[in-house]
Amino acid sequence: TNLFYYGSGNPAPWNETMRPGDNKWTMTIFGRDIDTGEAKFGYQKTPHDEWDYAGVNVMMLSEQKDKTGKLRKLLTHPDRNGIVYTLDREDGTLISADKLDDTVNWVKQVDLKTGIPVRDPEFATRMDHKATEICPSAMGYHNQGHDSYDPEKQLFFMGINHICMDWEPFMLP
Repeated sequence: TNLFYYGSGNPAPWNETMRPGDNKWTMTIFGRDIDTGEAKFGYQKTPHDEWDYAGVNVMMLSEQKDKTGKLRKLLTHPDRNGIVYTLDREDGTLISADKLDDTVNWVKQVDLKTGIPVRDPEFATRMDHKATEICPSAMGYHNQGHDSYDPEKQLFFMGINHICMDWEPFMLP
């Protein structure tokens, strides 16, 4: 593909009320041209990240058949936010975005047409709201562990955390 792939980190400060908007290009998977450095695509996984789910970890490359039987070049990224993303690594098209398990609750699902997560407001970090058992915690369900893909078995092997957190806002003088 003549591309290199990497993820960008979370926005700051953590207090989400201090930085309105999607905070574009944070929490993004990029595919850049090796020769020119030009961004060929960018997919933002957690717009306006409230939980410190920095998405800079492993990008696994594979070739697999899609539902129609077509062989595709894929990029799979298990994110700290508890979602495993699979993109077409040639053009950045989002193919799937699945929860690592059913306890992931900050998001109800990811809309595959828009790529936008459908958040659950109960697990938001607003200043007027105490949220309990937000899953995953700021540590993330997948952090800096190394993963692998077995092309013969067509299986991914991932180390994950299973830790949730509470959010209690307070003002400092």
